[in-house]
Amino acid sequence: MPTVAFHTLGCKVNHYETEAIWQLFKEEGYEQVDFQQGSDVYVINTCTVTNTGDKKSRQVIRRAIRKNPDAVVCVTGCYAQTSPAEVMAIPGVDIVVGTQDRHKLIPYIREYQKEREPINGVSNIMKTRVYEEMDVPSFTDRTRASLKIQEGCNNFCTFCIIPWARGLLRSRDPESVVTQAKQLVEAGYKEIVLTGIHTGGYGEDMKDYQFADLLRELENVDGLKRIRISSIEASQITDEVIDVIDHSNKIVRHLHVPLQAGSDSVLKRMRRKYTTAEYKERVLRLKKVLPGLAMTTDVIVGFPGESDEEFKETFAFISEIGFSELHVFPYSKRTGTPAARMEDQVDDETKNQRVHQLISLSEQLAKSYASRFDGEIVEMIPEERDKERGDEGYFVGYSDNYLKIRVQVEESAVGQVVPVRIDRAGYPINEATPVANLEYENVEVVRS
Repeated sequence: MPTVAFHTLGCKVNHYETEAIWQLFKEEGYEQVDFQQGSDVYVINTCTVTNTGDKKSRQVIRRAIRKNPDAVVCVTGCYAQTSPAEVMAIPGVDIVVGTQDRHKLIPYIREYQKEREPINGVSNIMKTRVYEEMDVPSFTDRTRASLKIQEGCNNFCTFCIIPWARGLLRSRDPESVVTQAKQLVEAGYKEIVLTGIHTGGYGEDMKDYQFADLLRELENVDGLKRIRISSIEASQITDEVIDVIDHSNKIVRHLHVPLQAGSDSVLKRMRRKYTTAEYKERVLRLKKVLPGLAMTTDVIVGFPGESDEEFKETFAFISEIGFSELHVFPYSKRTGTPAARMEDQVDDETKNQRVHQLISLSEQLAKSYASRFDGEIVEMIPEERDKERGDEGYFVGYSDNYLKIRVQVEESAVGQVVPVRIDRAGYPINEATPVANLEYENVEVVRS
């Protein structure tokens, strides 16, 4: 039986796509082995969101070639898409496919094994207008299933290379999304994470169908307990989306809404599609329809020209909104983007100071948010054994509002929805005990 080994760099979408590529190999009779082992085929799914992503991708490619110089080494993903010549130039790389045409990997491998000539299968992504169907009926070792609903982005923010790596926005056929959601429920998943490059932009390329319509259809999937939206832009939180969330029993109380900066002048230089006032207005409406909402966000610190005053504006705005956690990134130059050519690049020391200030703020916000649920009953899905106390029967997982919880349960509870009482709220972890069903039936799960 031929073997294949995978290594995925980068985002959740890449991880989803690696699973989809694995399905192709599985149907072809391949056995999956660990990347550290010798394998007949290596597939490296690359990232290019930063210059460091490119560098890490090259390191992993070389590691595979060293592991088995006779293996067929296939490189796919965003770095392969934006820099195919650079990837092809690495001695030992045999097949390069970008962020499209992944279904051609198996035929390419057969062709390579016959001809022994390297294959560059990268096409012009900017000309692609059709969503590439990639089904994942179940996942390796996962209790939460991702469901990719769209590809590409039309925003062209000044710091971002992704439209050049992923192309313009393409939505997956709604029928196909719903069919796969049902498959995942049949495979035993209680929670589905809707994911994509610009998830909330779903439907923008369709006539008379939008993201809110898709959410309504998924609400009717029997057996599905939770719908989690991986990320949604403030400009995509339409009145219709808010209305669907308000009437939904499945959309969880956690939304990731990228902010990037809390200063209007910085947002303008980033070419973001909202002002701080518009962002705040949307968030306040969401918090009204979803009491207890956990709001997480991304922030870029030290964007070119960011003054002390602009950083203070960002700090104050974040404090005012009251996020439940921040993902903080120091700005890093991405070759090929307008921001990399901007004057007034901020020095590393200033960036690091600002990053630390925001990380410290994030911890305060996270503790403050978690403390609201001390002593309350919430629903969680245990996912895996706790690294510290797994041998005592402790498992960790997430509540619907994205609190990380440690609880002592039977292994059979993994992947199931379990009501628990939070005994000790905290960050990064909350301690809890399961609530007996009888006791639970007479208690309302907190939505405060």
